[in-house]
Amino acid sequence: MVVWGVTSLVPGLTTLSEPPMVTPIGWLVWASIPGLLLYGAASVLMFRLHRRRPSAMLISLITAYALLAESMVAGMSQLNWHLSWWEWHLLLTFAFVFVAYSAYLQFRREGSSGGLFDSVALAATVRRIQQDYDKALEELVEHVRRGEPLAAARLSGKFRLNEGQAAVLDRAGEALANERELSERLAALVSVSAQTRIGLPEQELLASSLERVRQAYGDVKIGLVADGSTQIGSRDYSFDGDTPIRREHLLAFPLTVKGSLAGVLEVPVGRTSQDEALAATLAGQLSISLENARLYKELHTLFHQYMSPDVAHALLADPGQAALGGEVKELSALFADLKGFTTFSEKVSPGEIVEMLNRYHTAAVPCILNNGGTIVQFVGDALLALFNAPALQADHAKAACRAALDMQRAAAEVAEEMAWKRDGDVEWPTFRVGVNTGPALVGNIGSPELRGFNAMGDCVNVAARLQGVAEPGTVVIGETTYKQLGRDATVRSLGRLNLKGKEELVAAYVLTDLP
Repeated sequence: MVVWGVTSLVPGLTTLSEPPMVTPIGWLVWASIPGLLLYGAASVLMFRLHRRRPSAMLISLITAYALLAESMVAGMSQLNWHLSWWEWHLLLTFAFVFVAYSAYLQFRREGSSGGLFDSVALAATVRRIQQDYDKALEELVEHVRRGEPLAAARLSGKFRLNEGQAAVLDRAGEALANERELSERLAALVSVSAQTRIGLPEQELLASSLERVRQAYGDVKIGLVADGSTQIGSRDYSFDGDTPIRREHLLAFPLTVKGSLAGVLEVPVGRTSQDEALAATLAGQLSISLENARLYKELHTLFHQYMSPDVAHALLADPGQAALGGEVKELSALFADLKGFTTFSEKVSPGEIVEMLNRYHTAAVPCILNNGGTIVQFVGDALLALFNAPALQADHAKAACRAALDMQRAAAEVAEEMAWKRDGDVEWPTFRVGVNTGPALVGNIGSPELRGFNAMGDCVNVAARLQGVAEPGTVVIGETTYKQLGRDATVRSLGRLNLKGKEELVAAYVLTDLP
């Protein structure tokens, strides 16, 4: 700046003291724009620093940067060149005199001018100190949580703290460590509680919970009751009510399901009584999770025993689907019953009737489920199954026909086996099956108190009528079903039949094979 001032003030050293050219210099205008922007930004930055911490040095720098920006404007416009030029020199000289005066005052006050420009770098210094402080505090917290007592002493030496300040630092680190540990453990409890609502299998639930809990509680272990004993490794536990058991550096809490001991939770002993209370809360939450998992499993099994897996899965995933009502969709209905059931029932005991039905249905149900069907009802010796409802199937007609043929083969094996065991004294009933494809109303039918998933419509009625005309051991299908099978099916036409309840004749076919 001194060289610039000398060359600018001494006449003849530069051309800047001469009158400017009439035509502005284009490249000089473009070169001045970045300078104007940079000097303006520097002025704004210094002003923001001055507002946070007033300083004479900052005012001087703001003045200097503003004058430099003004010189850029003068250079671009070349208007009032001499006035702007000498005004700039005089004011800039005043600014530097002001800086020198500020340095003199500080020297008189403190005996040194070393901190004259501290206010300029104050923000960066504060950020660096804050980073060092945060890093040191994090280090102290980790040492406190691991039980290492030397961290505070080392940090005291680093920051040159006296004994009282070091004690305060130690207490602050311990308080922060406890607060952070409490926050993490509460978050772990919330996580375990959230997993309880998902309906995970028991082992998967416990594994997931342990993974989350160990991050906050340390080396946590869970043991479930097996063969009447509760063990974790070589340690066997026997609880008196809900009272925890303390062994060396471990605390063991009982896990209960429906009031009975189901397992044990083992956690490291904490530093405070609050840690023990949180561990007891964790044991209670895990007990609830374990009980819910077992209840969900029982409910899942019960649902699948009383309704088709597709329906049960849909209701467990979204209970709102149990609302009354339905929708019309295309499906294939399979209707089957046992020919000769009435005669058989007259000759055997009720217990034998139930045994026969269970044997047949045990053989028939997998044939339907394995082909993607949904069994919607058992009515005595008859059953109704749907394909393409509620789960969608691309080839539902073909799936229904395959299920029907599989049923006949499985039923024939059961009849042959039971006839051999009974020496042929009573002829066992034989399945006859009807399959039809078409639109039907599918949904939950009944009342708010009691309802069931079912299908209604002409498609289902025709399937029942086709079953009625089928010979024992055969499968009769409707015309729409036959058309959807294509050339793969082997059938025998029955012509157009006059079915009960139908005004028009219905084409029917006996299905004998389907690759």
